[in-house]
Amino acid sequence: MKITLHHAHEARSMRVLWLLEELGIAYDLKVHNFFDKSLRSPEYLALNPAARVPALEIDGEVMCESGAMIEYLCELFPDKALGRPAGDPERMAWLDWLHYAETIGQHCANLTQAHIVLYEAHMRSPTQMSLEARRLHKVLGRLELQLADGRDYVMASGFSGVDCAVGYGVDIARRFVRFDEMPMAAAYAARLAARAAYRAAQPPENATLIYRKDFYEVPNV
Repeated sequence: MKITLHHAHEARSMRVLWLLEELGIAYDLKVHNFFDKSLRSPEYLALNPAARVPALEIDGEVMCESGAMIEYLCELFPDKALGRPAGDPERMAWLDWLHYAETIGQHCANLTQAHIVLYEAHMRSPTQMSLEARRLHKVLGRLELQLADGRDYVMASGFSGVDCAVGYGVDIARRFVRFDEMPMAAAYAARLAARAAYRAAQPPENATLIYRKDFYEVPNV
């Protein structure tokens, strides 16, 4: 089986790269620059017409949605026990949280657009940025409640592919919201960051990064 992941450092493709490392399987990695025009090349557009990462090639077939990639890869390697198959008591919750990760991710994407992509001050709306930050804090509140029973990961039974999806969202969210009032989520983020597969999926030294600040403050109105 030949697996190739198209990736840009700190983008949503991080979810899939991390999962591939957790699975411990062979794959090829093609790294793209988030800021240049390589994602708009005819070659890449043939894989993902939206000009976004990730794109995942598996034996000549292509997937473009990171959540679907996580679900499929977990199903493809059931012996790794990172999915929750049909009939599993946690199947419903696993699917729900896999898709809830995109709720977190969308607010992160909106804030990334506002703080980074719209690089001129006159392009930005502090009101919109403040609203998105509050929304992101609110959706993370559900994770805080999920972890309130003392579990280490999103599923009570232990680490799963869902944590790659949700954990990526938490990792990006810390750039835009404070975790002072979310100690469970903060501890969860620290546990994830200690995992060898998470560390292996991080950008190498001197890589071109999307996020060049530890925290992005909302400008004064």
